[in-house]
Amino acid sequence: MTVQANDQGLSLPASSLASLRPVLEWLARRAEPVVISLGAVIAGLALFSLFILAIGKSPVTLFQLMYTGGFGSWFSVQNSLSRAAPLLLTALCVALPARLGLVIIGGEGAVVLGGVAAAAAAMPFVGSVPPLLLFIVMATAAMLVGAVWIGFAGFLRHYRGVNETISSLLLAYIAIALMNQFVEGVLRDPASLNKPSTKPLPAQYMMGDIPGMDVHWGLVIGVLACILSWVLIEITSYGFAARIAGGNVRAAQIQGLPVGRLIVGFTGLAGSFAGLAGMIEVAAVQGAANGSLAAGYGYTGILVAFLARHNPLAIIPVAILLGGIEASGGLIQRRMGLPDATVLVLQGTLFIVILFCETFYGRFRIFNPDLWKRS
Repeated sequence: MTVQANDQGLSLPASSLASLRPVLEWLARRAEPVVISLGAVIAGLALFSLFILAIGKSPVTLFQLMYTGGFGSWFSVQNSLSRAAPLLLTALCVALPARLGLVIIGGEGAVVLGGVAAAAAAMPFVGSVPPLLLFIVMATAAMLVGAVWIGFAGFLRHYRGVNETISSLLLAYIAIALMNQFVEGVLRDPASLNKPSTKPLPAQYMMGDIPGMDVHWGLVIGVLACILSWVLIEITSYGFAARIAGGNVRAAQIQGLPVGRLIVGFTGLAGSFAGLAGMIEVAAVQGAANGSLAAGYGYTGILVAFLARHNPLAIIPVAILLGGIEASGGLIQRRMGLPDATVLVLQGTLFIVILFCETFYGRFRIFNPDLWKRS
């Protein structure tokens, strides 16, 4: 293959360009979301630095503490991985419906109700079944409740025309109220005085850690869920039909695709993952269902999903990054005298910038394979 240089740059023979074009198109499609998302993160950090300067603190010190608290030691890394586990599942609650053009932001509701359902399902079986079987019962109950809760938002969207963003958010508030009602009422353990909770799981029924790590098995479950979701979306015919419906609902209906079943099915599957996150919080972290289930994982999952461009595989590294940022909150509070909510301000800034950067997709010629056409 010969390459000739001229005043306008490099010129390739037409036959060589034809063979390279599929590669260039593939690179262009993959590079655009990575570059724009990375640029959004950098811009968000720059804006957040201005906020830190305005309150009289050093952004350099802040970011150093973020790195130290999130990834500066093996202990910090394990803490970040533990915090990333629920984010993997709550991000899928946003990413899967997004492939159908739906914006679901009420995953927090499925998390808290999934945790309550898991704790309630465990009560009759504690002491009478092996731990593994109990985990299966708890996971099944949590996933069913989560699927019904978020699937209902999909049902309202397709069959009644109710905006899924608003309905899922309102359902989240209702779910938190129901959780408080259950843990302070019929499911309350009389021994839980200052903090109403369900009956705690015995130590032998708590989900253990990954061998050699101080990280519970919820991380592995979350990673497997992301991999299986990617296979569903990118390889199966069901995922292909969902992508078509997400691109043009009218065209999907003309082709005879079951749009209603796709919407309810994907939102139900998304909710089941969020419910599973609630079960893991009960079985691996809290040991019981209580107000700590409403820790904001469902809302942080929105940021993870958008930053990952709703790609289930990209959710894995992004969730670990956000888990590290959350893990550093305590260190920032102690060393710099800043409130723990500083991390939430950073997350909000990143989310706003990411939404703004959505307008840049498809606007840069560098990601257009036609740029390399022979002049």
